[in-house]
Amino acid sequence: MEILVAKTAGFCFGVKKAIEKAFNENGERIFTYGPIIHNKQVVDELKNRGIDVIENLDNIQPNDKIIIRSHGISKSEYEKIEQSGAIIVDATCPYVKHIHKIVEQKYNDGYKIVIVGDENHPEVKGINGWCKNTAIIINDIEDLNKVDKNIGKICIVAQTTFNQNKWYKISAELIKYAKEILIYNTICSATDERQNEAIELSKKVDIMIVIGGKNSSNSRKLYEICSDNCKKAIFIEDENELDLEEIKSAQRVGITAGASTPEYTIKAVIDKVDTLNKVVENKYEINNKEEIDYGFKNLSVGEIVEGKVIHITNDEVFLI
Repeated sequence: MEILVAKTAGFCFGVKKAIEKAFNENGERIFTYGPIIHNKQVVDELKNRGIDVIENLDNIQPNDKIIIRSHGISKSEYEKIEQSGAIIVDATCPYVKHIHKIVEQKYNDGYKIVIVGDENHPEVKGINGWCKNTAIIINDIEDLNKVDKNIGKICIVAQTTFNQNKWYKISAELIKYAKEILIYNTICSATDERQNEAIELSKKVDIMIVIGGKNSSNSRKLYEICSDNCKKAIFIEDENELDLEEIKSAQRVGITAGASTPEYTIKAVIDKVDTLNKVVENKYEINNKEEIDYGFKNLSVGEIVEGKVIHITNDEVFLI
């Protein structure tokens, strides 16, 4: 059996940054507002360190530390935390932050905001909160009936993990609805790369294994993509859900994982598949769980690095 592993499988930039922030926090009362990422293992590990999840802001106290998850939150929720006297640790993905700024500015400029994404996803709910929850949310072509054909001027953004092909189709249709339209393709580059790799890899194998949390939007989309391009796709959260009987007859098995899937989980799945033949092509070298470094590269003064600038704040520049 040949085992092919996607190079882009596992944590994306935004998730790595969120986890780094969370694991570096210390104190008596620290909470994440909602799960930091859509991964049970990481959430459980934070809980073991004393960082629990809260689902509402009603009982927070002054000097509590509230970690804003990678998906971001609405403007009103952000202000409520500030007014409570709690300390904000903002782990919002920079890509998502960028969408918040676009939405707030264009809403104030008089544009009707259209968000292409899942209305039940926390990222989309947060984005909508930066235009006073007035956005039209479209997840499929069928949702276009929500749009008034005489709407005037609209601004379109996308959930960062949205399916790229669906985005193109929906955006093309929306052009017909407005006299003036601004289109911001805010699907993050990591999502685009991951989805394109999943398309190519799933075409080459007999069975595709997608690893990710059941409530992870980007993992579900990877599964949908792989299902469209492969005879059989399997969606699992970890190695315990993998039934080797399902894959033992395959000649080639592909493996990819969502942006919230830890490397140690990916390695555990690879190792379990590997027990079928002990031959692995393109061996995916990953540290054991105990050795994972949640940090970023430390730079020295005067050191020159190359990269793509994806976000700038008053204090930081983010490169990939």
